[in-house]
Amino acid sequence: MKYCNNNSIKDKTYIMQALLNQSSNNLIKKTTVAGCQRGLASMSEAIKERIRLPSMLEKVTYNADDITQHVFNDMHMGWSGFTGVGYPKVVPEMMAQMVEKKNLKDKFGISLVIGASAGASTHNRLAKLNMLKFQAPFQNAKDVKTCINTGKTNFADTHLSKFPMDLLYGYYALDKKVDPEWPLDVGVLEASAITEDGMIIPTASVGSSNIIAKVAKKLIIEINTAEPSFEGMHDIETENPPNCGPLMIKKVGDRIGTKGIKCDLNKVVAIVESTTPDKTPKNSKPDAKSQAIADHIIDFFNVEVKAGRMPNSLYPLQSGIGNVANAVVSGLVNSPYEHVTVFTEVLQDSFLDFFDQGKLDHASATSIRLSPDGFKRFYSNKDSYAPKITLRSQHISNSPELIRRLGVIAMNTPVEFDIYGQVNSTCVMGTRMINGIGGSGDFLRNSKYSIVHGPACRKSKNDKFGITTVVPMVTHCDHPEHDIDVLVTDVGLADIRGLAPRQRVNKIIDNCAHPVYRPILHEYYDLAYDACLKRKAAHEPQLLDKAFKMTLNLQKNGTMRIDNWN
Repeated sequence: MKYCNNNSIKDKTYIMQALLNQSSNNLIKKTTVAGCQRGLASMSEAIKERIRLPSMLEKVTYNADDITQHVFNDMHMGWSGFTGVGYPKVVPEMMAQMVEKKNLKDKFGISLVIGASAGASTHNRLAKLNMLKFQAPFQNAKDVKTCINTGKTNFADTHLSKFPMDLLYGYYALDKKVDPEWPLDVGVLEASAITEDGMIIPTASVGSSNIIAKVAKKLIIEINTAEPSFEGMHDIETENPPNCGPLMIKKVGDRIGTKGIKCDLNKVVAIVESTTPDKTPKNSKPDAKSQAIADHIIDFFNVEVKAGRMPNSLYPLQSGIGNVANAVVSGLVNSPYEHVTVFTEVLQDSFLDFFDQGKLDHASATSIRLSPDGFKRFYSNKDSYAPKITLRSQHISNSPELIRRLGVIAMNTPVEFDIYGQVNSTCVMGTRMINGIGGSGDFLRNSKYSIVHGPACRKSKNDKFGITTVVPMVTHCDHPEHDIDVLVTDVGLADIRGLAPRQRVNKIIDNCAHPVYRPILHEYYDLAYDACLKRKAAHEPQLLDKAFKMTLNLQKNGTMRIDNWN
C-alpha cells in the first residue's frame, strides 16, 4: 500500500496550503480568471500531478459556465461529504453565484442528497437562497435547519447505513420527471486524485460517494489540491443488494474492496480544481459534565472487564461527535486498556492521542473530521497514522451486520430519554429537527453494548437548574427501549440490561436524573402505576393526559419543574 511521502516538497506545499488557506476568499479564485477555459495551458501543476489518466485532463475546466450548464431547476443532485469533510466547495459556489446573477432566489431549487453533511458555510450558502427543496439524509448547518423547520425544505431523515442502499434502489427518485431511470441527474464528488486506471480517490471522507457515482447520470469531480492526497487509506466496496454476498470483514482492519471508486468515466462531464481545505470547528476541551460522563463510562468498562464480560482490549469502539465523545476517548488514553480498536463513523482529535500512546491498533471509519489543529497534526505525521486507518463507504462503516458481528460498543448522545429507556435523538419538543438520526440507530440497535450519554440537565435562561434530559415520556422516539443497554448522565449511570420496564424506572430516575427532578419523576410514575394497575394495563405505566406536562410547562413558563401533576 502506498502512502504520501510527507518529506517531499510537494506534500509540504500541500500542507502549507491546507493550514494557511482557511478562508473562503479563494474558493473560486481560479474559476473567475478571465479567459480561463479548458486545456493544459491554464492548469496548475498540482492538478496535473493529481490526474494521472491523460484523457481526464481534457475535462478540466476553470469556467463556471462549463459547470452550470448541467444544472437545472428541480434537478436531483448528490454530493460527496460526511460530517463536514470531503464535500465539494467550488461547484456549490458556482451554483449560488448563478442563482444570484440571474435573480433566481426562491425560483430555483434542487433535491440534494449528501452522505451525511457538507461544510456548514457551503450548505448554508444554498439554504439562504432557498435552493434546497429537498434534503436527505442528514445535515448540520444552521440555515439548513431553519429552512427545514420553517417548511421551506422537505427533509428525509433516515439511518445512514440505509440511505445509500435506498438511493441505489431509486427510492429517492420515485417522483422524478426528467430521466427517471437515473436516481440522480448530477453527482459532485471531491477527490484527491484520479489514478492511471481511472479510479477516483476520495479525500477525508467516503460517505456515499461510490453510490452517487453509480446512480448519477453525470459526474463533476473536484480535485482538492489544498490537501495532501489520501490515496491508500480507503477501502471502497459497492454492494449490489439484494442477494449479494456477506461482508468478509472479521477484524476492524480487514479490507474487502479497492483503494478508489470505480465508475464509468464517460459520465464525467467536467473536472474542477479546489484550492480550499475542509472547514472544521476548533476542538473545545471537555467541560465538567462531559468529564463526569466519561468517568462513569470508564468505570463501567472496568466493571465489565473485571467480570469477564469484556476483554482487556475492550470491544471495537464507536463514538459520536462532541465533547462527551472526545472526553470518553481521552479518558481511555489514560486507562490501562491496550490494543484497542475502533469501528465508527467519524474520527476526532482524541483518537490521535490514542494512536500516539500506542494503545489504539486500528480505526475504521467513513470520515476523518479533525479540528484545524488536528488536521495539521495529522498531515505532519500522516505516514504514521495512515496505515492504521481504513476509510470505508458509509453502508459498510455503519453496517448492522458488521456492528453486531464485531461486538461494537456504541456511545451516542440524545436530546432526551424517558423513565423506561426510550430515546429521542432528533427532534426538540417532538417537532423541531436538529440534525437527524445519523448513524446512532445503526449502532445502538446492533451493538454489543448500546450506551446513551448526555447531561442530566441542559442550560436554560429561565431555570437555574436547567432543562431535564430525563422525562416521563419522550416527545419523539428514535430508539425504543429494546435497543438500549446503558444510560449515562453526569449524575450517574443506569445499567438497564435484562430489566423489565417497571424495573428500569428507579434505576434511571435515581442514577441519571438531576436531584431536583427526581421527586417530580417518581411522583409521576407512582400516579401512572396506580392508574394503569386499576385498568389492568400496568406493563409500562403512562398517563397520556399528563406525560408531557413538564414539556408543556417549559413552553409556557420556561421551566420543566412543576408544582404538581393535577
